[in-house]
Parts: sequence; C-alpha cells; structure tokens
Amino acid sequence: MLDIVIEARRASIAPGMDVKRILPFRLRRMVGPFVFMDHAGPVSLQPQAAASIDVLPHPHIGLSTASYLLEGQVTHRDSLGVNQIIRPGEVNWMTAGSGISHSERFEDPSVLAGSSLEMIQTWVALPEKDEESAPSFDNYKPEVLPVFTEKGVWMRLIAGDAYGLKNSVKTHSPLFYIHVELDKGARFGLPGGHAERGIYIAKGVIAISGQLYNAGQMLVFKKGADPVIIATEASTLMLLGGEPLGERYIWWNFVSSRKERIEQAKADWKEGRILLPPNDNHEFIPLPEDRFKTRGGPSPEILS
Repeated sequence: MLDIVIEARRASIAPGMDVKRILPFRLRRMVGPFVFMDHAGPVSLQPQAAASIDVLPHPHIGLSTASYLLEGQVTHRDSLGVNQIIRPGEVNWMTAGSGISHSERFEDPSVLAGSSLEMIQTWVALPEKDEESAPSFDNYKPEVLPVFTEKGVWMRLIAGDAYGLKNSVKTHSPLFYIHVELDKGARFGLPGGHAERGIYIAKGVIAISGQLYNAGQMLVFKKGADPVIIATEASTLMLLGGEPLGERYIWWNFVSSRKERIEQAKADWKEGRILLPPNDNHEFIPLPEDRFKTRGGPSPEILS
C-alpha cells in the first residue's frame, strides 16, 4: 500500500529561518508533478528579528510555486511588478516559465507584534511545452477555493481536482493539492483518479492499518492503494499528487527537462538578465557556488 515514508529534514532558507524540507528526497524525487515542498513554522516573529528571515529576491525557471499560509502574513514582490500580501486560506500561484524573480518579506505590523507564521510552499514542474511560457502570477482568495465538510472532516481544494471538486487555479497538468483538517477519530480516504498520491502530516498523528504516522512525515502510496486514514488526534494534512511529467533536473531554484537550460539560467541570473522586482531591487540572493563539479562543468541534481 505504502511506497515510501519520507521524513522531513531541516533546511535553512534565510538567516534565522529554518524549514522542514520534504521534497525532493533522494529516494523519491517527485510526487506527480510536485518537485519541492517546504514547511515553514510555526514560528513567532518579533520586530527586531523580522528582517533577518526575509527571503531576498531570487530567480526561478520551469516551474510554478504555490504558497499557502496556515498562519500569519507574507508580502510577495516579483519582477512582473506584483506586490501581493498573502493571508491564511489564500493561494499565491506564480508560474516562472522562462524566468522570474521574487521576494518574500515579513513586514506586516500585526504579524510583527508576536503572531505566529506557518507556511507551506510547493513547486510544481511544468510540462515541457510550457517550460518557456511567459511568467505569470495570480492570488486566489478563499471564496474561490471550494471547501467540503462532513463529520470530523474539513478540506479546502488548493489546486487541481479531487473528490469531485474543481477550482480556477491555473495549473498546467493534471494534479491535486488539498488542505485537510481532521478531528480526533475522523476517518478519511485518498482521492481516486490520480497516478501518484502523497500525504504530508503537518500536525497531529494518523493511523493506517494500525501503524501510526506523525507530524513531519510524508506518506507516498502505490498506485491504486485505497487506505483508510484515521486521525488518532486532531491533525492537519496536505494531500498532493497527480500525473508524472518525466525526468527533471533541479539546481538551486531552477527546474528543467534539459540540463543545458539550467546552465543558461545560472548565467542569466549571474549576468543580471533575469530582472529584479522593480519595488524590491536593492538586494538579492547571489548565485550560489556549485557544490558538485565535473570535468564537463557543474552537474544539476536530477529528479525523476
């Protein structure tokens, strides 16, 4: 029934901001088109520490980013000129395509007064035909994201389609992405109709076939599996998956089906050919040094 259990690892995305990194994982690089998943927080912010956890302008190609908050507020700025605050229950869906840069800053006074921040960010690889599409950004309010409830179960469809629900989030391949809240004792099942499916346990404990699974674990299921998920305590789950897209390369913030395109993106950022956000262009994250070198040049990490 289970294909693999992935344990979240600690990663740093900014000074003072550590996250739980779920994808990519060395034994399971993708779930459907999802190539990356980070869980930030919950963390309490104080005014004197806020600037230290800002994520400065940085580039992306070949993917869509999906930012979803459970608590707090984040300000997004990008090279298209977008300035957007995201709040809990909203979705920021940014398609990088041929290239975009953006920042994420924590500057709202109410958040800085001591409220908590908790955010899930995923990256969705684009089909080859869309990898060089024009970059775009959309913010979706909670009222356009369908919610389903029954005894002990609440869920919001963030993107794609599942359980007969659909929404208008602009995706490029068949997928689903869902926020689920379960009361203690609630029973739940995976959506059908998708080749690859996973559950990330953001909070709580669930049982499947008598085995307990805890917060910080992602469960990836074999095709056709139909598990009964029982919440042994109140739990928050993120469900995701869809149709696989085939081999992908990833290096830093770049994703592509072609290794040479990764090299081009690196050069473009280093030489300033990917623009900075016009209203956040005084600082940025420089291109990191290659960790792995080969005689033929740097070798991107491969995802499959």
